[in-house]
This record gives sequence, structure tokens and C-alpha cells, in this order.
Amino acid sequence: MKITELQTMEERADLLKKTVAPFTERAAQHDKKGTFPFENFNALKSIGYPALTLPKKYGGGEISLSEMLYLQAIIGKADGSTALSIGWHMGIMKHLGENNIWDKDKFASVAKDVVATGSLLNNAASEPATGSPTRGGKPETYAKKTEQGWVINGRKTFTTLAPILDYFVVSASIDGTEKIGNFLIKHDIKGVSIDETWDSIAMRGTGSHDLVLENVQVEKDDLVEELTGGKRKATGWLLHIPACYLGIARAAQDYANQFARTYSPNSISGTISDLPNVKQKMGEMELAILESKHFLFSVARKWDGADESMRQTMGPELGAVKLSVVNKAIHVVDLAMRIVGARSLSENNPLQRYYRDVRAGLHNPPMDDMTIMNLAQTKNN
Repeated sequence: MKITELQTMEERADLLKKTVAPFTERAAQHDKKGTFPFENFNALKSIGYPALTLPKKYGGGEISLSEMLYLQAIIGKADGSTALSIGWHMGIMKHLGENNIWDKDKFASVAKDVVATGSLLNNAASEPATGSPTRGGKPETYAKKTEQGWVINGRKTFTTLAPILDYFVVSASIDGTEKIGNFLIKHDIKGVSIDETWDSIAMRGTGSHDLVLENVQVEKDDLVEELTGGKRKATGWLLHIPACYLGIARAAQDYANQFARTYSPNSISGTISDLPNVKQKMGEMELAILESKHFLFSVARKWDGADESMRQTMGPELGAVKLSVVNKAIHVVDLAMRIVGARSLSENNPLQRYYRDVRAGLHNPPMDDMTIMNLAQTKNN
């Protein structure tokens, strides 16, 4: 059964929960070995998940942002690395499909691959010299125009999903101009290679290696977008990031609660869940989860119901959601570890992985300092 064929969000969520159930055990194995979870993505492809955010006219599910985040949080609870990784593809395809940014035929050809085979796409924007692209640095990757099309050279860092991507959307400075373009590059053409540099202790299963481009030749129409300077547009799809970390926080909460309700040292009668100090931490975890869910999904529903002009006023609000949910996820995992105690630092305990993974959220866009500055400039309504 393909998830795009199901009629309700509840049915789609149920199928996804069954599909991702094995991800939890695999997450520990891939984290320990530093390997990429190919089998997780094959499972998601088998139910047609990569096509779910595409418009229906291309064969997709055309789900709302709210539903996308709900489903992404389900994956995040099973395996944060897989959720963050597939979230980039899901969000970008939703954004491109809704906003008609690319040439219609070019997008249709990619969408056809996504529907037929589960092809995956991600942006490749970060570079060693520029840092996060949200800071505004100009790419050192450059594209030179030729009679046949373009020749592209450069190196991109933090290319999440690198081992399995079918398409890269590469930002490059256009040689001889001040312009920056996004170029669609297939993984299997000459000059494209992956340098396996990803050695992070967090989100180890994302395969966020370096993309290396050496005299890569692409067609003229592979320049899919010319980027304009100035203020960045608000992008609701980036809320897939806090949705992922909310999922991880829920996994930590479930583990700690289960531990507290079953652990009974001989120094007490009953379990530690009866102790006031443990109850306090359990309640604080639930409060943080509730606050995160309400903030995330209320803003997502606002986005779903807004027109374009309203959406472009929501940038500070979207950033605030990411900041709040990620920092609360870190707090939840910390509380969970305090409940479980020193056992939480065991290599075989999932809480130490959750602890490392949620810290990665601080380095996903937008950055906390930028969000705070934007909020400081927001006018009261």
C-alpha cells in the first residue's frame, strides 16, 4: 500500500508508524558504527513517502505543512537522523511544488522520478569558507557559462543524504557576474563525487558528507533558479527541523517514564516514579512537550491557512518555533537523563544518543542569535 493512496491523515500516520518501527533498533547500530541507514530509506520509498508532499497533479499526496510535521515527528521519535535527513527532501519538494519556482517541465521530470522510484533531492549550499548559507556568504563554488551549458567547480559541506541522493540543488556564483544561481545536478554525472568527511558525534546517520564538483558539465536549463539578494523569504517547510527534535524529545520522555515506572531499588517501596523529585521531572518533561507541540502546530496551521502576503510576515514567528522547540527538546533529554541517572551515559543506553542528537539542533537554521535579533525588531500587533 502506498501512503499517497490513503485517504486520511490517521491512516497515513498508522502506516508510517508501522514502517518506522524497526528504525529505533537500527538507530543504535548505525550510530555506533557511523554508517548510513540505507534500509530506512528503502522502507520509506517502499510506501511512497518521498512523494507525499508533492502536488496531486504530479502524483503526490499534497499534504499540508501541519501533516508533514506530524509525520516527521513520528519518524524523529524512531530515529532522529532519518527524520532530519528525509525532512529536507520532503520540505524542499513541498516548497518547489507550491511556488512554481522552477521551469514547469524541469520540475515535472524530477517529480516523476520521485513518484516512480522514490528519488531523493536536497540542497547543497554550505561551504567551508562561508559557513551557514543563512549568514549570507557568497559561494566559492562557481559556474562558468559555455556554449553547451555550464561547467561547475566547488565543494559543499554538510550535504545531508549524500550517500543516497539522486539530485543535488547546488548554489554557485555565476562566473563574471555578481549573481548566484541554483543548479540541478544529478549524482551520476561525470565529475560528481562524495568525500566521506562526516565525523560528527551527533546525527551520525545523516551521511552529511562533502559534495565535490570537478568540471561538472550541466545543461543550460539546469540553472533552475537565480537567487536574489536582500531579505530572505519566510519558509514554513523549515519547521521540519523542530518537528524532528520534538520527536527525539518524545522518545527520551517515553524511555525515562518507562524506566521510572519499573525501576525499584531496594531502598524504597514501589518504584522511583512515586518519589516527589522524580514526579517533578516527569511533570516538567510533559510541560515542555505540550508547549512545544502547541507552538509548533499552531504556527503550522496558521501557515496552512495564510495567503502569501501573510506568510511573508511570519519569519520571526517561524524562527521562534525552531528556537523554542529545539531548546525545550534539549531540556527534556536532560531531565530524562537526570531521572535515569548514570545509566543514561552507558553506550548501550539510547539517552546518550538522544543527548548528542538534540544538540545538533542548535546548529540547524535559523540560528538562535539571528532569531532573537529578528524578534527584537518585530513590531507589536
